[in-house]
Amino acid sequence: MEIKRVDRDISVSPQITVADVPEVAKAGFRTIICNRPDGEGNDQPLFKEIEEAAKKAGLSCHYLPVESGKVSDEDAESFGQLLALAPKPALAFCRSGTRSVTLWALSHKGDVKLADILQKSKNAGYDMHGVVRRIANNGTTPVDAVDGSFEVVVVGAGSAGIAVASSLLARDPDLEIAVIDPADIHYYQPGWTLVGGGVFGANETVRTLSSVLPEKVHWIKAAVAAFEPERNAILLEGCRLIEYKRLVVCPGLKLDWHKIEGLVDTLGKNGVTSNYRFDLAPYTWELVQSLRGGKALFTQPPMPIKCAGAPQKAMYLSADHWVRSGVLKDIDVSFYNAGGVLFGVKDYVPALMEYVKKYEVDLQFSHNLVSIDGPAKTARFARTDGEGPSEIVEREFDMIHVCPPQCAPDFIRVSPLADAAGWVDVDQNTLRHKTYDNIWSLGDVMNAPNAKTAAAARKQAPVVAQNLLSDMGKRFNVGHYDGYGSCPLTVERGKIVLAEFGYGGKLLPSFPNWLINGQKPSRLAWLLKEKILPPVYWRAMLQGREWLAKPEKVKAEMVN
Repeated sequence: MEIKRVDRDISVSPQITVADVPEVAKAGFRTIICNRPDGEGNDQPLFKEIEEAAKKAGLSCHYLPVESGKVSDEDAESFGQLLALAPKPALAFCRSGTRSVTLWALSHKGDVKLADILQKSKNAGYDMHGVVRRIANNGTTPVDAVDGSFEVVVVGAGSAGIAVASSLLARDPDLEIAVIDPADIHYYQPGWTLVGGGVFGANETVRTLSSVLPEKVHWIKAAVAAFEPERNAILLEGCRLIEYKRLVVCPGLKLDWHKIEGLVDTLGKNGVTSNYRFDLAPYTWELVQSLRGGKALFTQPPMPIKCAGAPQKAMYLSADHWVRSGVLKDIDVSFYNAGGVLFGVKDYVPALMEYVKKYEVDLQFSHNLVSIDGPAKTARFARTDGEGPSEIVEREFDMIHVCPPQCAPDFIRVSPLADAAGWVDVDQNTLRHKTYDNIWSLGDVMNAPNAKTAAAARKQAPVVAQNLLSDMGKRFNVGHYDGYGSCPLTVERGKIVLAEFGYGGKLLPSFPNWLINGQKPSRLAWLLKEKILPPVYWRAMLQGREWLAKPEKVKAEMVN
């Protein structure tokens, strides 16, 4: 007997026997539901036998038979009603458990998010993508109507999505492109570090989405519920269906604030802040200015995260302000990093360590923030050693800058596009999906081993555009992405260590050393970050002008 837990109210299993019933009761179940018709298999006990054993064990037992592959809307309705009234937890079974978990998935009628239903089913070992439209349609069979069909559909209107749409139109202005995103606002997220350091105002990093989308794209203002790659279709919330010939997936990643216990309740107050949110970056600067003494903590969660240098950028700019204000001597600065190194590319570490020493930062590696008590001003970290065991350590703070754990969006993690870790599974050079050859992905959501930065998306967008059009027969070369990413590490106001690197930590500088030596703090690199990159973002990257971003090309026949 193999019991698989779906949620706290129900588990499912393949066919059980009379001998299994006492074990079911011993495991704490109060109800058994049989979804397998009598006589379906030669080795199958009759429901009556299971029912008699269940009564002896003090269990409620119900017979709701469903023919294999023919779960009707009425069956799902009946299952939901039965489960609602039955003593719980319940165990439902059929031949393999699939019918039972399908009935559960279809019975929720919108009271559980689609992504959660798919995730719980997946955790139990069952794939519900065959009935995803029915789940999205409140458990009933939808009319198989298409709400729109396009040559290219782009999911996500962040940096990557707008850049790739613009790069496509720059190459072929006649392409019919739809961009799907429910947002109203577009943010220049690389600027939030400077907002938190008092260099930019928050309003400098925000524009309406309609003002930055290419004029020729169709904007579908909706959230994606699920993907149906075998049908070249996307299911939107509300069970609307969009079809595509080619798909580009780039919705960014999810900031998992809830993964740190107590964090959501105290963000934006009690000295708890984060430059990873538009509305909180100004609070960072407010805290930095007002702190005259005490303990300042800066945290970094396990990888991957967007802009891996951002947590320490906040620390350097804050400490620099305290130096200039003459109060650093009264402030204990600590950096709590869940990883084991200061920065993933070792060539830049010596320059960063000079600033760690200058600001007298207490570096703590292998410390992952797990909970926070804002009113008590205490943070708790799980500290690990090389062997893996961990202990909880508690630290007091007067100010804490938190970098939240990050993962792929829920609708990506549970989709057929995802790898085992939940990221979109692509070839790291062509950014084409490894299974579905009319799908590409770029930006933070895909699984290539590069840094998740806006600079990386700037390089990826032309590669995807080139390769998609090559697949359409409109180009003869294939673009290759070398893993380029850039992290301008703001080590003090007016100086930056310009880290530029690709796959395997290979240094990929954009400028000669005599102009900007990326391994040393540079005033010219600061000028680049403060004055040049914002207009490059708004006026070039988002408009299909590929300054310093042309893809390396190889002949299509050379690509496997």
